[in-house]
Amino acid sequence: MNLPNKITIARIIMIPVFMLFAFPLPAWFPGEKFFSGRYSALIALILYIIASVTDTVDGHIARKYNLITSFGKFLDPIADKLLVMAAMLALVPMNKMYLWIAMIILTREFIVTGVRLVAASEGVVIAAGKGGKLKMVLQTIALITLLASKLFEGTTGLAETIGAVVIVFGDVMLIAAAIVTIVSGFEYVKNNLSLIAKDM
Repeated sequence: MNLPNKITIARIIMIPVFMLFAFPLPAWFPGEKFFSGRYSALIALILYIIASVTDTVDGHIARKYNLITSFGKFLDPIADKLLVMAAMLALVPMNKMYLWIAMIILTREFIVTGVRLVAASEGVVIAAGKGGKLKMVLQTIALITLLASKLFEGTTGLAETIGAVVIVFGDVMLIAAAIVTIVSGFEYVKNNLSLIAKDM
């Protein structure tokens, strides 16, 4: 197994660890207090940032050293989607994620995955477009910012003010990501409509 694929697998392994610190746990869970509060939020944030960085690193290494494999093409997007889904699900019970935005993003991901599967069956490889890359950047910034906002909960004074600014910035990035998600999703379907409607 080459290095990029190992990095991708490491990202997948980080996801349940991230969830352990980011998701609210029942009171009966052993060590529940350890996995809640500001320290757990900080650990979850660090894990998410590291996992997000590995997404860029494995792709860069694979392209630079010509280590692109079918296994990597299959696993990398799955790892990306699982990571994003985990972050959104963590933010929902914190009231920091709009459910309608989560639905828009997840719907787009399912549609894109479906189109790519159809394209793959026809021997066509669809590269990520500029809209999809911009969506991913905005989405990552939004999720990291909103995860970081939990660190300011219960604070006062300047820290409280900074926390409020962080939430507003995260919301703006999230809405921007939703808009780009819709636009890029329509473009993606439009550009590949011939594949989808081939046997209608």
